[in-house]
Amino acid sequence: MTSMQKNALHTSHERSFATNRFVYPVLSRRSQGVSIGINLNPDKVCNFDCVYCQVDRTTTSETRFVELDQLLLELDHMLALVASGELFKTEQFQGVPESLQRLNDIAFSGDGEPTTYRNFDEIIGACAELKQRHGLAAVKMVLITNASMFHRKHVQRGLEILDANQGEIWAKLDAGTDEYFHLIERTSIPFQRVLDNIQRAARLRPLVIQSLFMKVNDESPSNIELEAFCDRLNQVTTNGGAISLVQVYTIARRPAESYVTPLADHEVDRIVELVSLRTDIQVVGYYGYST
Repeated sequence: MTSMQKNALHTSHERSFATNRFVYPVLSRRSQGVSIGINLNPDKVCNFDCVYCQVDRTTTSETRFVELDQLLLELDHMLALVASGELFKTEQFQGVPESLQRLNDIAFSGDGEPTTYRNFDEIIGACAELKQRHGLAAVKMVLITNASMFHRKHVQRGLEILDANQGEIWAKLDAGTDEYFHLIERTSIPFQRVLDNIQRAARLRPLVIQSLFMKVNDESPSNIELEAFCDRLNQVTTNGGAISLVQVYTIARRPAESYVTPLADHEVDRIVELVSLRTDIQVVGYYGYST
């Protein structure tokens, strides 16, 4: 596979596969394998409005609500495609190296914040049962989330179901200060609520922290901001929370705003080094791709 082909696979995360409306496979640069994505926000509604978001919100989706039965049919079919190897005979995936022809996880993300789905615990439970029926108990279930709704009871129940089914929670933390948080996330949700939710959740199970840094109007995050970010991580662990990994990455797909651009590789490396030096947490960096 050429470098251009590999980058195209990694940077192409369209929310459809064939005629599917809720379930889509992607080659994940972070998991080094196939991730089956589940979109719980087909209406493209999100409680954050991140400057780097790759979802095209200038158009509306024909699907406005999650149809649980249809979603489970699509997931059932996709699990069978991956398990049989038929997925890697399709035009989109036929160039995937054999070493990456593995199902790493089922990931709940999509076109908005998945925990805003009103029956979040129900859908997590149903997908876990389907995974078990396919004999895929060891396959992870990953929740990619902005951590804004962890205080809600039905979300907490969903997190407990994840815990019992090889679940991992990847919680977004892109800032160290309140000012930078609101610059990047553009939400009315208080930064402190996100921090409190991360703290509470991390006391119950280890979290993966996913942090996207970028240039805004050609300016990289300041040293003060990055030091504050490390302080936030240390506050979680000092107060009894567990963080298994920090993922530091940058822009890999076309963002919402044209004034947002990727960090250079050496800048990603610098942040990784800083987090490693300032905390006792494992950290890994992911670089941007040309578009």
